[in-house]
Amino acid sequence: MTTAYENLVSRFQQMYHLSHLGAIAGWDQAAMMPVGGNQARGAALAELNTLLHQLLTAPEVASWLQEAQAQETNPDTIRSIAEMAVEWQQASAIPDDLVKAKTIASTNCEHAWRSQRPANDWLGFARNLKEVVNLSRQEAAVRAEKSHVSPYNALLELYEPGVNTRELDQLFGDLKTWLPGYIQDALDRQSSVNIIQPEGPFPIDRQKALGLEVMKLLGFDFDHGRLDVSTHPFCGGVSEDVRMTTRYKEDNFVEALMGIIHETGHARYQQNLPEQNRELPIAFPRSMGIHEGQSLFFEMQLGRSSEFLSLIQPLIVKHLCAGTSQPAMALDNLEKIYKRVRPGFIRVDADEITYPAHIILRYEIERDLIEGNIEVDDIPELWQQKMQDYLGLDVAGDHKNGCMQDIHWPMGSFGYFPSYTLGAMVAAQLFAARKKTMPDIAELIQQGNLSPIFDWLKHNIWSQGRKYSTAELMTRATGEPLTASYFQQHLKERYLG
Repeated sequence: MTTAYENLVSRFQQMYHLSHLGAIAGWDQAAMMPVGGNQARGAALAELNTLLHQLLTAPEVASWLQEAQAQETNPDTIRSIAEMAVEWQQASAIPDDLVKAKTIASTNCEHAWRSQRPANDWLGFARNLKEVVNLSRQEAAVRAEKSHVSPYNALLELYEPGVNTRELDQLFGDLKTWLPGYIQDALDRQSSVNIIQPEGPFPIDRQKALGLEVMKLLGFDFDHGRLDVSTHPFCGGVSEDVRMTTRYKEDNFVEALMGIIHETGHARYQQNLPEQNRELPIAFPRSMGIHEGQSLFFEMQLGRSSEFLSLIQPLIVKHLCAGTSQPAMALDNLEKIYKRVRPGFIRVDADEITYPAHIILRYEIERDLIEGNIEVDDIPELWQQKMQDYLGLDVAGDHKNGCMQDIHWPMGSFGYFPSYTLGAMVAAQLFAARKKTMPDIAELIQQGNLSPIFDWLKHNIWSQGRKYSTAELMTRATGEPLTASYFQQHLKERYLG
């Protein structure tokens, strides 16, 4: 006779293997699939997601959880059961037909978005988005009723367990008191800085070769992952088979390179999650804020530092200059490029100081959208107003560079955006903590000796999975729960010091 916990382990292992197939099918849909395959792929993914939902919400799972909670005494097993219970509670809150309907609607919306965005087709996009929002509101309402929180908080819990809108409103409200001043001060300081723009074209094959070499430098395991191209950069797959994507422009290598470094941070976290019980929730990433914290540690704390740029500058010259000398590739000019503060329309291309404004804008809109305070048709005007208020930019009518630029809403991922700014705070706090215990960190980075940094991250964050809450995880790694103070200090030192 197997114990209740053994039955749970078997069920979650089965679900992990099926989720693996779903993750690869999702990656293929974004990176490889021909256009005509979308309807069939959407139906297949909807079928798979429904099956996964049924496996998790089957009556026996509730019984096994109850029995295991009463039987098991090992602290690690008890923690594992608690995370299984979280997964079960989240899944059992919504019915099968809603899971299936939302998968189909979001698949159709995301696929159409790929052609609607470049065409600036807001009306066509809005028609599809309304269905995704309608189903997301239904999901939020059902979850809210079960968990006794507001609809948006119910979705936020899926990405940031323990975080709510009251905390975010306070956190972002504080950011809004000092962020505009930082942006203006940085712009004033850089107004007389002369930046030489790199002259392309930079062939995509050379950019990819550069990116692969930088990924190797950052410790990416190519036996368990690969790099491809998609409309929107992402990191997917599973720990054993990580799928990274980026996007290239032949006239601008700067964005693709930092995009690769960013996604490599996600990938390193994914590849170094606990090997033991990898198929169980206890070994999954703690939260999207912690996940984004790893990618922003790589991109912002490490990747844009003077020391790291000095390390990769010879690689940039080797791959992109083809034996010619280009003043734009000089180290001091590259530093100016990667530390330039300039309000812009596109979130993924934003500098460190203006980036939080992009997130606050999206958070405020999606929160009110899910709560029913606004409708899809209100988004363009609100977007325009907030871009003007927060960044002084006019985006009226330019939907492809405005409210249509992100993949999250077409995919139905409402509640995700706050994770980016929480992640920036995680990254700054982790880097500050490592710096305290490694006074020569700058010299090690410049020399390319990055292992002590990554080993520390693996020990304190990556290998811990969901063993601890976000607050406990950050306290164990840095000595205190997550705070915005390190992020503010980082921006002050790098851009205003």
